[in-house]
Amino acid sequence: MHVQGSHWSSASAVAAGGATMSAAAGGGRGDGARTTPLRVDAQRNLEHVLRAAREVFGELGYGAPMEDVARRARVGVGTVYRRFPSKDVLVRRIAEEETSRLTDQARAALGQEDEPWSALSRFLRTSVASGAGRLLPPQVLRVGVAEEAAGSGEGRVPHQRTQSGPGELRLVSEETSPGAAEDGTGAAALLEVVGQLVERARAAGELRPDVSVSDVLLVIATAAPSLPDAAQQAAASARLLDILLEGLRSRPV
Repeated sequence: MHVQGSHWSSASAVAAGGATMSAAAGGGRGDGARTTPLRVDAQRNLEHVLRAAREVFGELGYGAPMEDVARRARVGVGTVYRRFPSKDVLVRRIAEEETSRLTDQARAALGQEDEPWSALSRFLRTSVASGAGRLLPPQVLRVGVAEEAAGSGEGRVPHQRTQSGPGELRLVSEETSPGAAEDGTGAAALLEVVGQLVERARAAGELRPDVSVSDVLLVIATAAPSLPDAAQQAAASARLLDILLEGLRSRPV
């Protein structure tokens, strides 16, 4: 594996771009300057850009250029920048949406599964099947590690796996991740609900006592490979997750 810190360097100002996002990332999301709905064609373009951004960032990582997003959305790059005045703003929008989606999946598992291990494994399977790991905001991993390191004195840092091309996996370190200086409320909510899943499974004796919240999120980041064939990708994800789940479970002494 090749460590590629520059994947996130272009997005290092995400925290600073947060205030801009509410005014510029639009589509009815907190756009204080907008008093009328987007025109139908403008709304359609926005949806195309967001869909394309999820696909491109999911395949290539958040280091992918805006031109790739525009090309996938079949719009001019100027159209992308009209909706998102900087790449940092677009990255933040996608990362926040992904964090919210993961939080909803964790809450659903927590509320609908009475058995602790079933709840945790359901969350992991749902998240991996949805491809969440390819867009998991790295500041979420960083928060989990910060909490763990504070309690243990260890500096173990999990890295998000991103894929830059066929057969090449690259890792992104926390030092260059967007939002590294902030712990957003979305990330805090995700960590809280995943923490509940972890604590329930640990208290039931079904989860290894040394497994942390950051370990669970790392499983999501690891078990979602990006392969060109959808069937192969689904099969590889399912197989890898089965192996990782076995590694998380406690074993009788």
